[in-house]
Amino acid sequence: MAFNIVTKNNIRDRFVSHPRPALWKDTDSKDWNNWIWQQQKRIKSMDVLEKVIHVTDEERQAFAASHEQFNMGITPYYASLIDPNDPNCPIRLQSVPKMGELTILDTEMEDPLAEESNMPVPGITHRYPDRVLFYTTHNCPVYCRHCTRKRKVSDPSSSAANQQLEDGLAYIERTKQIRDVVISGGDALSNSDERLEYILSRLRAMDHIEVFRIATRNLVTLPQRVTDNFAKMLTKYHPVFIHTHFNHPKECTQEAFDACAKLADAGCVINNQMVLLKGVNDDPKIVMELNHKLLMMRVRPYYIFQCDMSQGISHFRTPIEVGLNIIEHLRGWTSGMAVPHFVVDCPGGGGKIPLLPEYVVKREGKKWTFRNYQKKEFVYNEP
Repeated sequence: MAFNIVTKNNIRDRFVSHPRPALWKDTDSKDWNNWIWQQQKRIKSMDVLEKVIHVTDEERQAFAASHEQFNMGITPYYASLIDPNDPNCPIRLQSVPKMGELTILDTEMEDPLAEESNMPVPGITHRYPDRVLFYTTHNCPVYCRHCTRKRKVSDPSSSAANQQLEDGLAYIERTKQIRDVVISGGDALSNSDERLEYILSRLRAMDHIEVFRIATRNLVTLPQRVTDNFAKMLTKYHPVFIHTHFNHPKECTQEAFDACAKLADAGCVINNQMVLLKGVNDDPKIVMELNHKLLMMRVRPYYIFQCDMSQGISHFRTPIEVGLNIIEHLRGWTSGMAVPHFVVDCPGGGGKIPLLPEYVVKREGKKWTFRNYQKKEFVYNEP
């Protein structure tokens, strides 16, 4: 029996490419698709932002009161995803200042995850026994308004100078229990290809280092950063894991699809770490749509993070029950691959605590009664 093989891969066609704002409609495609041009043309002022969206009085006031403490920075590409007429657009909420940032609660902390107090040398956070976080840059393409590292990100004084980089690598080299390094920032891909390859080559030369993870939101905010040359370079240093940060289906564009495809084709494993944000993704339907799109992009939904106790982000924070409800509406209702871990990264450096809805109804000796996603009960007898 003969089979007609359908060769067209139409998955990419399910993703959209947003039109450019009028400010850049005449920009040469060679520039628009250049990640350095995108970095250089970031929106940093209200004057430019007002040429792209209809700015509200609240946003204008919030910018004036907050930009000296935490800069605004939005790539032209990410700005193209913003609905110019909707103040509650999920992309806009993540990138444009709001008055909620000026509210600092007594329970909020400058360093909620105690990264600085678990820092044996500058730039290295060593909390867990076998892995470290390696701070390599202060820069990000977009300064997310829910950032947990506002104390450092966008602040040039926190830049990881070459000597700090060398001290960090020396610590990793002499600390033999480390097997896993998270290369972070800022955004790790704000480093040049040359600087990143230097870091990767040094780590791969250490016999005790098994894996490293590149933490980046460039796939979301600046997908042009993933060039063919960069993806090819990574093939020399496998296994390479990419941890990224999609928060909403609107961020899953053709450009993001292409960036993920380059990395996946190069052999990288890509995981997504969504942050639960009020008004952005605190709806099970939105999270399910996001996770289905991520799987089509060859990105595994890995974590849903409860919003940290960072200063000035209480307007993003949801009750814990919201996250549990999202898991309740994913588990069983979609494939297990689309169900991430819901975790609270505990204040004070307690680490990630996974949370699940309650599926154990009761236990009587070796007899367990469970309920499934449809609320039906089932009995399991231990041997």
